[in-house]
Amino acid sequence: MAKTVLEFEKPIEELEQKLEEMRKLSETVDLTNEIREMETKVDLLKQEIYQNLTRWQRVQLARHPDRPYSLDYINAISPDFTELHGDRSVRDDPAIVGGFGTLDKVGSILWIGHQKGRDTKQNVFRNFGMPNPEGYRKAFRLMKLAEKFGRPVITLLDTPGAFPGIEAEERGQAEAIARNLFEMARLNVPIVVVIIGEGASGGALGIGLGDRILMMENAWYSVISPESCSSILWRSWEYKEQAAEALKLTATDMLGQGIIDRIIPEPLGGAQRAPEVIFQTLKEILTEEILALRELHRIDPASNLDRRTEKFGRMGVWQEGLDAALNESVTLVPEPAPQPLN
Repeated sequence: MAKTVLEFEKPIEELEQKLEEMRKLSETVDLTNEIREMETKVDLLKQEIYQNLTRWQRVQLARHPDRPYSLDYINAISPDFTELHGDRSVRDDPAIVGGFGTLDKVGSILWIGHQKGRDTKQNVFRNFGMPNPEGYRKAFRLMKLAEKFGRPVITLLDTPGAFPGIEAEERGQAEAIARNLFEMARLNVPIVVVIIGEGASGGALGIGLGDRILMMENAWYSVISPESCSSILWRSWEYKEQAAEALKLTATDMLGQGIIDRIIPEPLGGAQRAPEVIFQTLKEILTEEILALRELHRIDPASNLDRRTEKFGRMGVWQEGLDAALNESVTLVPEPAPQPLN
């Protein structure tokens, strides 16, 4: 399979190719010092590029075809994962996968995640990671099963959005997503949400409500994709970079706005450059998060759902104008009552 190189990564790729050529040549000529210098140049260039990424460049990394998908994380962290299928109503939706597996120090947990394909055939089968209503209803069925047996729930978000086809609307796409939000808000087991790639619109939010919201360093999370935002505002996709900046959709933006609780660091250059490293990182963080939630639930089980409701109730509140400038110190004086006409 050909290696995918993004536009802003081409300078790094060129230096790495030169470095590889020097290593081959060093089998006949001593180039130890030159190779060391080139390795230093490559490392410095990587740091310069990857530590100063624009929002649009992070969107591109989140979509990288070599980036780990939900099943990659699940199978690496829970080798005994058993996938469950079907919504018990219409069919199974391969765009959302779910099942039980073991997480070290935690025990059995429920995994749910969006799943994309690696090639055209897989993407057609997975519907490019865009769920139909059956996918959300399957997720809801499995979450209620996890609640019944007291198993924590982990959801992995990576979708360009819910499937917008007419057949999805006919089978109740909006109702399925709304039902999941309603039920997840009061599910009586710990829920940890991880945005691992693309977190677009209601397609992501349909399995994205939980006690803790984590986000990969190079993922994005927004009500709309930069391309769609550009097409609405400017009637063209050419302004997607400006749209990405305006949407403020990166992990740092989300943390600053209180939408997420924690950023998961990725290897330099993205998760696809060192999958084993990111698998181990996520495993350790999930273990820590779920054990903390379990302890919190044990100490005060009655307020577990209240905390979740309060968490999402705080989102989307802001101030503007004079009240914000004066930190709510302005006292509003009611207008005098109108006087009767003589």
